[in-house]
Amino acid sequence: MKEQIEAAFDNRELLKQEEYRRAVSNTIAALDSGELRVAEKEDGEWRSNAWVMKAISLYFTVAEMQTIYAGPFEYHDKIPTKKNLSAAGVRVVPPGTVRYGAFVEPGVVVMPGYVNIGAYVGSGTMVDTWATVGSGAQIGRNVHLAGGVGIGGVLEPPGAMPVVIEDGVFVGSRAIVVEGMRIEEEAVLGANVVLTASTQIIDVTGAEEVVHRGRVPARSVVVAGTRTKEFPAGSYQLQTALIIGQRRESTDQKTSLNEALRQFGVSV
Repeated sequence: MKEQIEAAFDNRELLKQEEYRRAVSNTIAALDSGELRVAEKEDGEWRSNAWVMKAISLYFTVAEMQTIYAGPFEYHDKIPTKKNLSAAGVRVVPPGTVRYGAFVEPGVVVMPGYVNIGAYVGSGTMVDTWATVGSGAQIGRNVHLAGGVGIGGVLEPPGAMPVVIEDGVFVGSRAIVVEGMRIEEEAVLGANVVLTASTQIIDVTGAEEVVHRGRVPARSVVVAGTRTKEFPAGSYQLQTALIIGQRRESTDQKTSLNEALRQFGVSV
């Protein structure tokens, strides 16, 4: 399928042929079943699959608009919602939505939130009320995305890294994580933390600050902060993120999380 997807992405005229349209559909079906992923971890590093992103973009071209009914609600779109949730062992609370082409492992709970095409959500994860998981985002196991969390998506340019939230992470209410950020295992993000590729993530736990960009180290406890920057018009506060401590290792992750929130006074 990869060769056909690559060819069709460069020459959309090929999509008039059934074999290329079928390659697109089969790729999305493989995403939906978890056989393919937009990004994968190999040898400790995350790598994106550009051709899979291309297939998602092509799917919007080949899929036809249709009327979709969910009880009394009517929708008009190209991509249906995910089916057979009971067989998959997934709980979705109305009006929560998991779009076709996303994969959610057994034990996932989606409150009235949203999981977009190409996303991957691991077992035991909670997508809480009004939390959104963008296209292609990779969410690990036993993650809690609290109310109103925004996990950004990416499809273009193909090969761009999606947001990755690794196992055991807690993301506090109204936090925003976008632009290919990687939140490593068991980190804690407090409420209203905003993380982009250019956000300074400053570890203030030592005698001298250590600045990270693009990733939050494993088990870090992070809160929203500001930093003063001088401009011609004066001094202004720019948003940053502060690492104020480390979450303790524990076999009981819920206990570990509660201890971290109490110890560092993190808002959730």
